[in-house]
Amino acid sequence: MSKITTELLLERAVPRSTRLRKIETLNLSKLQLKTGDLDPRLFSRLRHLQKLDLSDNLLDKFPNSLTLPDLRVLNCNNNKLKDVTALKQFPLLEELTYENNVYLTLNDDYKVMFLLQNLRLLNGKDITKLANHVRRVNSRKLTSKVTAHWEKFFRDQLPEKHTAEQVKSIRKKFLKSVQTNVVHGPSSLSEFTRWRVKMIAEEFLACSLGLELNTDPETDEKTDESEEESTESPMEAAEEVDQVTVTPSKRKRSNSKPRSGNKRSKSQASTEEEAAVNPRKSNHVQDDPAPDKPRTSNPPAKEATPEQEAEGTQKNGEQSPKGQSNRRSSQLTGEQKSEQQENGVVSLTPVKNSKGKEDVSAEPLHFLQCHSKGNSREDFKTQLWSCVFEPLLDSGARKDPIVSSSRTVATCGGESVCLIDCETGTVLKKYKVATEEFFSVAWTTLTMVISNSRKKSHNILAAAGRRGIIKLIHVAADFCYGEIKAHKKPIATVCFSPTQETHLFTASYDKRIALWDIGIPDCDYNFKASQLLVLEVLSIPLRIALVPTCPDQYLLAGCEGGCFAWNIKLDKEQKNRPSEATFQFPGEDGSLTTSHRVDGLAFLNDDVIASKSSKPGCIYLWSWSRSFDTKGKGGQRTLSAVILAELEWSMTDLSYLTLSTCPAKDYVFCGDENGSVWMYNLSNYTAAWRSAKGKRSDKRIPPTQILKWPELHANGEQLAEVLINNVVSDPTFTYLVVLTSVNITAIWKKS
Repeated sequence: MSKITTELLLERAVPRSTRLRKIETLNLSKLQLKTGDLDPRLFSRLRHLQKLDLSDNLLDKFPNSLTLPDLRVLNCNNNKLKDVTALKQFPLLEELTYENNVYLTLNDDYKVMFLLQNLRLLNGKDITKLANHVRRVNSRKLTSKVTAHWEKFFRDQLPEKHTAEQVKSIRKKFLKSVQTNVVHGPSSLSEFTRWRVKMIAEEFLACSLGLELNTDPETDEKTDESEEESTESPMEAAEEVDQVTVTPSKRKRSNSKPRSGNKRSKSQASTEEEAAVNPRKSNHVQDDPAPDKPRTSNPPAKEATPEQEAEGTQKNGEQSPKGQSNRRSSQLTGEQKSEQQENGVVSLTPVKNSKGKEDVSAEPLHFLQCHSKGNSREDFKTQLWSCVFEPLLDSGARKDPIVSSSRTVATCGGESVCLIDCETGTVLKKYKVATEEFFSVAWTTLTMVISNSRKKSHNILAAAGRRGIIKLIHVAADFCYGEIKAHKKPIATVCFSPTQETHLFTASYDKRIALWDIGIPDCDYNFKASQLLVLEVLSIPLRIALVPTCPDQYLLAGCEGGCFAWNIKLDKEQKNRPSEATFQFPGEDGSLTTSHRVDGLAFLNDDVIASKSSKPGCIYLWSWSRSFDTKGKGGQRTLSAVILAELEWSMTDLSYLTLSTCPAKDYVFCGDENGSVWMYNLSNYTAAWRSAKGKRSDKRIPPTQILKWPELHANGEQLAEVLINNVVSDPTFTYLVVLTSVNITAIWKKS
């Protein structure tokens, strides 16, 4: 039975009414309405309805025959709409809002502007000028291109005396060809362009040639999502950083061997079809598993053509900036800084490592809760995934990554990206997207043209995650200036080329690694992005690393199903490329295997790679040059990794606890399932490994130090079951940033 009755309509009328035909304003928000609840027979009696509020419901589309001939204002915010073409049944509509419908995109904005000739306001913005351009100029140009396409390629294919079968065949070929080959405007509007081209082509065939007109156009599925975005100043962000009390007297001092994890189980998937999305990420990202194969977690649905999207008028095929406030951050007062330090700074005695050594002394500075969903103080479930230190603009970091960096770190997890001053614990800036879950961030430095044609270097932050969209943030301006629809499934990790400042690699759960040129924005933040390369992966890529000695030629990836290498030189014509080499490693039984999850991968120096994979309780160190050199001898596709050493690590069977390195100091870091950070100083080994005759270390190398997780109390209760998802140091190993599974960012400082 429908939720909507005559009595309900009369009651929800504004003001209340006794007759349906007298209702002019109707509020049907927050009723959990679905499309089937909108009964056309009942709505047809609302002949004089002018304003309708359907916000905060569960509508995925509109019925085609609601018959509201006088409707002028419609609010559909916070629904699940996937298509807007049914709105053409409301020709007098002047104001329309449909924000926070995650499947609607910029293409849908253009569709309603074309379909609704009287529309003035869309999502609160005056679109009169743009809509006139879409209806007239855009349509005129597309019509010209469609006509030219027919004249050039199809006119001579249709004989003067033609049969019905010939007409049907030529129509099908023409519609397919014209949608593929007629291109106009930026790629972010490619779906709208195809939609209009098909419409124009059908009208052309019907009117000019008398061929059948298809009056039932297909509805394309949407997979892009709109979102609620916001940026916050330091003062606003500071108010959201909750206090986490550390009790030094109860700090753990156990030197016992780490126990096997019991908080989450390792995925049982063994083939690429079973390859699991991170089990902790998959809470929000799911797909339909194969009916005959078990999965522990799965990637989200649907593959997409890479797109770029932005709000505003498109100019000369360039991408316009996102419509977001360009608000500069104000400075914190001394009192505010002091208040934040009281909330975050702690002073603890460094913990001795499990081997009794203490040649590294580090103490915790801050424990911050700044990624809470909805700014909730009770959120200790948001997973934190990635962090990277901001490069200094005058340090030449693009040329040499082993340089001094700033003390500012970008962190991501849940719906937000934060910039944190590691020394003070101040959250400098915060960027939020309500429908996103961020998995990865990366920095680059672009030389941008500012006023009076002057050039200046600015740091740009790329952030990506569950929705497969790259957000580009100009941090100095506190402004997200654009986005690129890179993948249809989540992006696991991103990284910039150290030699090409605009080249960004994205690794996705769609089993592709893509190379993008993000372009350089002009003074109005218009930019043009393009896809340069697609690397085909047999399983989900989890970690990627460019080979330091040849970052423009080879890329390594740790995946759900092994470790692979690709040739990424752009002078080759092939845009889609399979892997060039697969590396095999010793398994638990000592035999070599290529089928294993590699969830940690990083270069310790120009040649030595640290990876965490097939063998529990250890991290492999292996040589890139000696492993890959064998390819030239026999042209092998499967190569044995030349193992230099094994690092002793936790015996947990939990995955996705990733590792990192500090090349300048010869350090490897990796967190575990007990909240501890394992640190390895390998400076005594690297010289021997550089030798061509360097032999493998016979014994496993123990950690130099294990930083134990202190007892943290929030709201009077101890935080338990802390997993360390990621650990990253700045290039000089002054600060160590620890990201956890309980929405806590811990900052340690080497003393």
